[in-house]
This record gives sequence, structure tokens and C-alpha cells, in this order.
Amino acid sequence: MTATDAATPTAALDATALDATATDVADGGDNAATATATATAPAPAPAPDAIAQWSADPYADALRSGRGPLFLRRSDGWLLPLEVERWCASADAADMSVLRRCEGAVLDVGCGPGRLVAALSSLGHRVLGIDVSPAAVSRTVSLGGTALCRSVFDPLPGEGRWGSVLLIDGNIGIGGAPQELLERCARLLAPRGLLLAETSPLDVDERAQVHIDDGRGAQHRTDTDSGRQFPWARLGTRALLRYALPAGWSTAGQWESGGRCFVALRRS
Repeated sequence: MTATDAATPTAALDATALDATATDVADGGDNAATATATATAPAPAPAPDAIAQWSADPYADALRSGRGPLFLRRSDGWLLPLEVERWCASADAADMSVLRRCEGAVLDVGCGPGRLVAALSSLGHRVLGIDVSPAAVSRTVSLGGTALCRSVFDPLPGEGRWGSVLLIDGNIGIGGAPQELLERCARLLAPRGLLLAETSPLDVDERAQVHIDDGRGAQHRTDTDSGRQFPWARLGTRALLRYALPAGWSTAGQWESGGRCFVALRRS
């Protein structure tokens, strides 16, 4: 059964119902354990360049098939591999080192195909995934998760009430503006809420315009050059802390697992 087929039974839910469901997840209402949302919910006022890229082939094809190769390509030709196979597998030991630190209701930003949403549900957490890719949301729903097709910068259910927010699998790079993303996460979290972020294992603080490429030259095509690219960032742990600590975050933990690096930040 395909991810799209699995999402079909919930396709009749409208955006209002989906927002109510997601708010229920954040607030721990009676329907939180069983509610699911589908990729068909319209996202308000999306940023077109990035959303078009993450919604388009070859990214959507890779998520549906569960395999790459897939890359973020800079304008100078440098390629950043995207770990599609790992994203589409079950949560691994490194993932679990993050998930066991989660507190309260969890918002997974850029949830991708939903492995973390599924794993958190199995641990008993109320959890909502958001992603700008309908294919990602559909696959999350196929695993029994709750997900909305939204950008983190869109209006979201439960703002100011989430116990934990996840920025895993490079999602600290969303929007290419880490300070703005940290500010947005602070507004999503409850007081003293926890931000769990994955950082680059390199000591890097980089901004770039990128597009999604399958390594064989296939990329999303639009009528303008700018539509093929979107801003992205890569941050090591030191760079993230350089932005976070002056903004009022406190460090709640730093660790490595499976060759990956993670930081826990507490909202003041």
C-alpha cells in the first residue's frame, strides 16, 4: 500500500478540523491519541520557493520510494547528501537519544516521512509533525502519525504551549536564518520548554542558496532561476550556541550519538 493510499481515509477532513486535531495534541485533549491529519490540508501563505522545492520531484519521489540518492546542491556545485534511507527507516539509537529527552507534547518541525513522530507516539508522547512536503505528511500519516502540511513560520496550533520542539536531520537550517528560527521556536514553546536540535559535526556557520538534486541533474524546474533555489544554513554546535545564548536560551545538554551531534536548549 502506498503512502497516498494510506492517507485516503482521512482526506475528507478540512483545515479547520485538522487545526482542531493538532491543537488537541498540543493541549492533551481526549482525541489526541487517535487523531490523524492528512497532507490535503491547505497551508496558509506558504513561502513559494522552498515549499515548491520540498514538494516537488525528485524529493517527493525519494520519500515515496524510501531511497535516494538526493542532495542539496549549492550554486558552486557542492553537494550535501540527504539521508533519505535513514529518514524512511525506523528511529535509530541516535534518534532515541533525543526522543527520550522530550518533555510534554512535542512538535516535530520538518518531520519528513515521520519516523520520529511514530517513535514518540510509541513512547506515549502527544506529538504533531509539520512539513511543507505533502509527500512527507502523507507518509507520516501512513505510519499512524498526526501531521500538518505547514511551514514552521506559518500560524500553527498550540503556539506557546508545546513542551518540546524538534529540529532534527539538519532542520536547524530551515529558512537560512538561524536567529529567526530560534525566535520562532521560542514563541512555539511553553515557558521553560525544550528545543532539541541536531547540529553539524563540523565547526561550521554557513548560509547558502541551494536546490534539491538527485545527483543525476534532475531538479525542480520553474519559470525563474530564483524559484529553483531557497536559503539554507548549516551550523555546528558552537555556532548554534553563539546565537542561542545571547537570545536568552540556556544549555540543557550537548551530546553525540552515532556520529551525530545534538544540543538541548531551554527556553528562559
